[in-house]
Amino acid sequence: WIDVGQPSVFWISGFFFTHAFLTGGLQNFARKYTVAIDTVTFDFEVMKEKDFSSPPEDGVYVRGMFMEGAQFSIDDMQIAESTPKVLFAAMPIMWFKPFEQSKLPVYDHYRCPVYRTSARRGTLSTTGHSTNFVLHIKLPSDRPESHWIKRGVACLLELDD
Repeated sequence: WIDVGQPSVFWISGFFFTHAFLTGGLQNFARKYTVAIDTVTFDFEVMKEKDFSSPPEDGVYVRGMFMEGAQFSIDDMQIAESTPKVLFAAMPIMWFKPFEQSKLPVYDHYRCPVYRTSARRGTLSTTGHSTNFVLHIKLPSDRPESHWIKRGVACLLELDD
């Protein structure tokens, strides 16, 4: 980073302590706009593009997530039923966009949990964070959250095999 600058897209699965990376993204925004960090949160945008030559003005582009129980439709720009016999679908690049909580956009979405592994369980570490759960991401959906919850839809940072 010293020689060539921040990467355009981060491989989120490669971070040992993902929470620190995400907090850093929020801190950069809070410092830039002189707002309290506890008033800042992420909104999420799935990107149609597959490559970026520069990072976003605010936030970070991330890659390396997989969706279990559903897939993301680039054509419809929302969650869709999974393809038969396909257990995991690669997620497109996502933009983690920092916003002040009071200015967060409102839209129909599924609050999708993100886990490091498919185990979907973990213990609290000494930092107070789960060893497996990372965060919830908002993904556009034209169906109620209960539809996706019943299917066990979640995003994973790594697959079992």
